[in-house]
Amino acid sequence: MSAENGIFVEIGRTIDEERQLLLRYARLALEESVAGKILTPVDVDELPTKLREKGASFVTLMCTEQLRGCVGSLEPVRPLVEDVRLNAIAAAMQDFRFPPVRPEEVPLLRMHISLLTRPVALDYAKPDDLLAKLRPGIDGVVLREGYLRATFLPQVWEKIPDPDLFLSLLSQKMGAPANYWRNRKLEVLTYQAEEIRE
Repeated sequence: MSAENGIFVEIGRTIDEERQLLLRYARLALEESVAGKILTPVDVDELPTKLREKGASFVTLMCTEQLRGCVGSLEPVRPLVEDVRLNAIAAAMQDFRFPPVRPEEVPLLRMHISLLTRPVALDYAKPDDLLAKLRPGIDGVVLREGYLRATFLPQVWEKIPDPDLFLSLLSQKMGAPANYWRNRKLEVLTYQAEEIRE
């Protein structure tokens, strides 16, 4: 297995084929869940190695360029294909920010799947040190304190390129004031993501 051109390349199978498999399984799970159908089972043992291995993913749903749902996992706890399928369903049906997706919306949705590396702790001394160590456009960021936790995927840097504002909005997403990251030494983790789009 090689890490060239992204997180994975399966020997004997192109990365594009693996990406298309993930998109197909995620799309089918989304369609079946919105229609209230029982999910078609997946024979995980017949899939490429990477899709069978434990993996963490986020699934983002866009409708005419507007966010329609986004749910994911930060830690790899189940086979990647199952993680993607379950997150596709959750993005459609369980994102608390939106009502559940209606059947008539399904053809309008475009799916983005982000395959995550394992988060690693980012050591920093002071807020300005944290700002200096962030890598805009590269790192997804997790802020954590006790039961409070929030993350922004690396793609969020496209809309919020300023690190100070990025951390302030992430603090608010965590349920804290915008300046919380400046006033408290939070646990900060970073990760990278490979994005697959329909």
